[in-house]
Amino acid sequence: MTDRPEHTGGFTSAYGFQDLIGFRKTAFREGYVRFELDLGPQHMNRAMVPHGGVHSGLLDAALGAAGVYDGSPNDFRPAVTLNLNISFLAVPKGRMLIAEGRRVGGGKTIYFSEGHVEDETGLVVARASGTFRLLNRT
Repeated sequence: MTDRPEHTGGFTSAYGFQDLIGFRKTAFREGYVRFELDLGPQHMNRAMVPHGGVHSGLLDAALGAAGVYDGSPNDFRPAVTLNLNISFLAVPKGRMLIAEGRRVGGGKTIYFSEGHVEDETGLVVARASGTFRLLNRT
């Protein structure tokens, strides 16, 4: 358990980067996670669209989290990203980004995930696939 603030559904933020960017976990179960981010001026690039790093951060977090569920909403196994491939597809029309990640394969230590970012209108703005490694607990 952390001392971080509670979010929607009783989920707590897991680490500082999540707090810095401002996304919140809204669903978490074996093989699946969903994060939401209300866009603000701090997320925009010079063209006043969300910076690609925002999409990348959301996708890295979502795809990684899709493989770390440990039986309860706020517990997870530690993991690191080995590879992340992102395709940027569109500029969001809405004011919220929704990232979903799904574990699609792997073994005891290495796993594979896929996911996307969409806005609240359902427009898919980015897709990604990644490879992740579970770490031993310290």
